[in-house]
Amino acid sequence: MTEAALIAARFLHFASVLVLFGLALFPLYTYPDRVGSTPLCQWLRLRLRLAALLALLSGIAWALFTIAKMTDSLRDAADPAAIASVLRETTFGQLWIARLALIVALLASVRGCKSPDHPDWITAGISGVVLATLAGVGHTHVSDGAAYVIHVSADGAHLLAAGAWLGGLLPLANVLALAHRSPSAVHCAEARDALQRFSGMGYTAVATLVGSGLINSWYLVGVVSALTTSRYGQLLILKLCLFGGMLALAALNRLWFVPSLVRETGSQSAVLFVRLRRHVLGEQALGLIIVFVVSLLGMLQPAVGS
Repeated sequence: MTEAALIAARFLHFASVLVLFGLALFPLYTYPDRVGSTPLCQWLRLRLRLAALLALLSGIAWALFTIAKMTDSLRDAADPAAIASVLRETTFGQLWIARLALIVALLASVRGCKSPDHPDWITAGISGVVLATLAGVGHTHVSDGAAYVIHVSADGAHLLAAGAWLGGLLPLANVLALAHRSPSAVHCAEARDALQRFSGMGYTAVATLVGSGLINSWYLVGVVSALTTSRYGQLLILKLCLFGGMLALAALNRLWFVPSLVRETGSQSAVLFVRLRRHVLGEQALGLIIVFVVSLLGMLQPAVGS
């Protein structure tokens, strides 16, 4: 029961901080000089607060169930002395105190945007730190010295790229839905701009995911044969297959639907917006499954040396 609860807490925390970073980053590259329309500004503000609240609650749950696993007792997870001991005397506890403090500060100060003309760099920066520091509680401990620095850096970059892509899909779907529901010239133009800029960011995110993923695999898998002979490797193959599915949908959007949308106007644009939004929702679904697989991978011994 403790292990299942820990996996659930890990999944919710990963998902919430990925979304938090993606939401905060989205307007900064999509609308560099503003946040977009007022409806988008208000939508972002509410979702940022919800994501920060879920990150806080799931982060607390992750810590408590980790303590329960360390002590082999759910009762100890509610013992103030046991909690204080783990938080003070372990690397996990010290890092977790700092991360939860940042999330509390973020929850207290998040504004998304006070107006469409004021992008929020502070929220994006803090949420990026909260996301990247998850690299310090993963399998990076299998490395030491220079290898540890490289591994942690690669893992942090992997997390940030995943957050930019997966988390950015949520506001992108909202922009597409708004253009479909209210197909004004402003909303349609905003959706086209968002799609093109998101696609540009996506190239960087995918390249970072592939590069950092290869580095992580070098440290955690070692030889190719370990992919099929260990449970860790088999789950990693599943993750790669899901990632391939996301890439296929993203490529179809970028190479077919987005160019068509730029050329088309009128009723045909409305049809393309619907198809694009369906593909974006498909990417989100695959992304959530990947996050769940990552939550499971964190509970297993790495394949290297197995």
